[in-house]
Amino acid sequence: MRGSKVPPLGVRLTVDIEEYAGATGASYRARVRWTHPVTHHREGVKRAFRTPEEAQSWVESMHQTAKTGVDSRQTLAQYVNEIGDRWTRAIDPTSTYDPYAAGLRRRVVPTLGHLPLTMITAGLVDRAIDAWEREYGSSTVKNTVAVLVLVLDEAVRDGILVRNPAKDRARRRTVGRSFGNSAEPGSPRDLALPDVATLDRLVDAVMEAGGQQCWGDMVTVLATTALRISEVSGLRVGDVDLGRGLLHVFRQTYPGRGGLVTKQTKGRRRRTVPIIDPLRPTLVRLTAGREGDDRLLAGPRGGVITTATLRDATNWDQLVRDLGHPGLVRHGLRHTALTWMADAGVELHILQRVAGHQDPAVTSRYLHPDTQAVLDAGTAFSAWWSTSGPPSPSLGLVQGGRSGA
Repeated sequence: MRGSKVPPLGVRLTVDIEEYAGATGASYRARVRWTHPVTHHREGVKRAFRTPEEAQSWVESMHQTAKTGVDSRQTLAQYVNEIGDRWTRAIDPTSTYDPYAAGLRRRVVPTLGHLPLTMITAGLVDRAIDAWEREYGSSTVKNTVAVLVLVLDEAVRDGILVRNPAKDRARRRTVGRSFGNSAEPGSPRDLALPDVATLDRLVDAVMEAGGQQCWGDMVTVLATTALRISEVSGLRVGDVDLGRGLLHVFRQTYPGRGGLVTKQTKGRRRRTVPIIDPLRPTLVRLTAGREGDDRLLAGPRGGVITTATLRDATNWDQLVRDLGHPGLVRHGLRHTALTWMADAGVELHILQRVAGHQDPAVTSRYLHPDTQAVLDAGTAFSAWWSTSGPPSPSLGLVQGGRSGA
C-alpha cells in the first residue's frame, strides 16, 4: 500500500468487498472511499485479492490508517524513513545519537527492515540479536538494541503496535561477543583486574605500546579513582586538591555529534573522590607549574583522550590478551577501582558517592564477597549454629516426615 493513496487522518470510511469469478477462479475486490476534509471531493482506492481474508485485512489496515494517520502495513524500513529523527527525542544528541543512528542504519534496517511492523515479534528480535552477537561486541549490540527499542516505541505511540517486542530483549543476560566464555560476567567485579601487580604490568605495557607517558597516566587515574574516561578527560588542574587529598569532579569531555562536547557528569552530580597515596606522585607531576584551567591529562598532541584513542594508540585488545586478560575493556578500570574500594571496606553510601551512582542497588553489586569471604561466612555461621541452633539431626524434619518451614 506504500506509495498509493491513503485516507486522511480522522475521515470516515465506507467499504465494500465483492467477489468476482474469473478464468483462474474467484477473486475479491475491496474498495475504500471517503470525503476529503479539505476539498470535500469524494476519493477512494481499491485493490484485488485472492482470498476474502486478505481483502478484509487490507480494509482493516485502511481503517487503522484513517484512525492513526500511519500506514499500519508498512515495513520497518519504510517506517524509519517516515518518522525521520523522531526516535531521538528521548536521547542526548551530543553523545548517543551517532552510535544509535549507526546501529539503526547498519544493523536494524538490514536485518529487520523488510518485515512489516506488525510481524515483528519478541522471538524475531531475539534471533536478530543472536545474529548480531556472533559478529559484534557488547557495546555495539546494546546500542543497536537500544535504537530498535526507541523506534518501536514510536510505533506503539502511533497505534501500530500494542506493545514493544524489543523492550524485554534489552535486558538479556548475554549481549555481544564473549571472550572465550559463553556466559556474560555475573557482576562488575568479574570485569576488574585481580591485583595491583597486574595493574602495574598494564601501566608499563600501555606506555611501551603507545610510546607516551599519558597512556600510563590515564590507566593509573582510572584504576585509582573509579572515574569514567570522559570524566578524567574533563578534569582541570584546578580540580586537584593535593592539600586535602581530593579530586573535584564537575564535568566530562568527549567527542560527540558536531565535535568536542564538555558537559556535566553523568547523572549531573558533582562529587569528590579521594586521592590515594599511589596516585599522588602522578598528580603532583601532572599539576606542577601549570595553570588551574589547563587540562589535567591530554594526549600526545594535546587532544582529548577517549576510550577509542586509548584503544588505538596502545593496540589495547592485543595488549590485554598478551597480559592474560582478554576480556578487559577500558571501562573495566573503573570496575577495578570500585571493586578494590569495596574490598578495602569502604561503606556502601560512600562508595555510591564516589561512583556517582543514583541507585544504591547499582553500587551494591561491587559488595559481593569473594570466595574466601564466603567460606569465612560459612565458618562463622557453622560456629553460631553449633551453640545457638537446633541439633543437626532435626534439620528440616518434624514428626510425620513434614518440613517445619
